[in-house]
Amino acid sequence: MNTLEHLLRYLDHSPSPYHAVASAAALLEEAGFTRLEECAPWAVAPGGRYYTTRNQSSLIAFKLPAEPLTAWRMTAAHSDCPTFYIKKDTLEGDKTYLRLSTEGYGGMICSSWLDRPLTVAGRLILSTDTGVESRLVYLDRDLLTIPSLAIHQQRDVNKGHDYNPQKDMQPLYALAGAPSLTQLLAEEVGVEADAILSTDLVLAPRQKPVVLGPAGELFQSPRIDDLACAYATLEGFLTAGPCPGVGQVYCLFDNEEVGSGTRQGALSSFLPDLLARAACCLGLDRQGERQALANSMLLSADNGHAVHPNFPEKADPANRVYPNGGVVVKLSANQKYTTTGLTAGLFRAICRRAEVPVQVFANRADEAGGSTLGNLLSHAVSIPMVDIGMAQLSMHSAVETAGSKDPGYMARACAAFFQTPFRLTADGAYQFL
Repeated sequence: MNTLEHLLRYLDHSPSPYHAVASAAALLEEAGFTRLEECAPWAVAPGGRYYTTRNQSSLIAFKLPAEPLTAWRMTAAHSDCPTFYIKKDTLEGDKTYLRLSTEGYGGMICSSWLDRPLTVAGRLILSTDTGVESRLVYLDRDLLTIPSLAIHQQRDVNKGHDYNPQKDMQPLYALAGAPSLTQLLAEEVGVEADAILSTDLVLAPRQKPVVLGPAGELFQSPRIDDLACAYATLEGFLTAGPCPGVGQVYCLFDNEEVGSGTRQGALSSFLPDLLARAACCLGLDRQGERQALANSMLLSADNGHAVHPNFPEKADPANRVYPNGGVVVKLSANQKYTTTGLTAGLFRAICRRAEVPVQVFANRADEAGGSTLGNLLSHAVSIPMVDIGMAQLSMHSAVETAGSKDPGYMARACAAFFQTPFRLTADGAYQFL
């Protein structure tokens, strides 16, 4: 199968950040990677392939060179997307309707969540004979909906609506007399209801990933932002050949949509902890460790806004990106993106050698752009970075749209980045080897 087919399967198998990490871990296990636990001693060796997770919702995998380590090459994407977290089985109110109590996570387009089949995914925290354990759960059925108010009862709805998440966005679960959500979850994993101590559960749209257009030129799915980059960078990581002296690292962080400031987010110690432990196992002294970091580079992969067919004026006139136009390099004068002229030039040179098309994105001068992983991750690991992504439509909708060729372009660009020999020869200068 090609990259797009693999991506569609990954999207379908990843209804929550916990499932996205589990799906990535399964691909790594299949490729022969050894799992490490942060709470246990590590014994990594030159030429080894390893991965570890944190909170079950973030993951870092790495391949060590057979030669002495002189640099790291890394990619980073995120496992989370805007959704609704479930706070409680029931919301007080009408005794005929059973609703779940939810809270919004991230900045979603609320209207896109209305009147569509939804379900529940995430993890359960269970009491066991020996302690406590987590279990992933996905209720693979059309279970919930958030009904909109009829136009007859809000005649001006098509003139715009200010959504109140507490009033407008609470999902209808069932009618009175139905089994509780806790009961359904317990049956799904084969435990008694009182064994469920707590949960981390989100709402998930039920639409399957589909290919659109006369020639299949587009695809549509929930969670394209940012699981499309999460998968494509992983494929590039897995298919890349070795690069002498270079440690290759794949990162998948949680909580980007709410600022990354968590134990498992890009602002956390997860990546620096891993790099330090790996360097220690390889016998690098402090100077060697810092030298390797200075010679490193990271691709921060998160999607960008394609020119909208109905709102072309929203795009910057000088930097317009389109689906299937190639990997997007993202620029920001206010440093919301980490790309510099130097890092962009090096990445474009690598893509040119690999025959991967590249396009450049920047926000309009009168539109403030959002930040992403790179500028936050640089607080934890200060290395040169490039912000990249795919051009997509309907970002932060319950269902999004992107170009069918772009996942393949992204995977090829990342593979070339990992395996192309280059080094920093002086501040401001790179040399291909």
